Amino acid sequence: MEKFIFLYRGKDGGHGGLSPDDMQKHMEKWQAWMGGLAKQGIMGDSQPLKPTGKQVSGTKKVITDGPFIEAKEMVGGFTVVNAKDINEAIEIAKGCPIFEVDGKLEVRPIQKMEM
Repeated sequence: MEKFIFLYRGKDGGHGGLSPDDMQKHMEKWQAWMGGLAKQGIMGDSQPLKPTGKQVSGTKKVITDGPFIEAKEMVGGFTVVNAKDINEAIEIAKGCPIFEVDGKLEVRPIQKMEM
């Protein structure tokens, strides 16, 4: 099995402008989906990200406050999953509720570091 990271990207803080009631229903779908991944034993760590932060860039290590407005979408969280290959990881990703609010899910293999 390989490890993959799902990066959740979206606008409006990832909720797509849902009403509070619709947001509650949407979150229940997330909980059910992630609960299913956990029950199958394929989910590792999974965390939402706060919409604040800092960015350090360049040789002069310039610090910029977040959120990073110049981006049209933000990474709102991540999940690590175990899958046999990228194709299986993509099939797992297709069940994510983020697509209901026009969000994106980036699937990236995690490279093992030799120490």
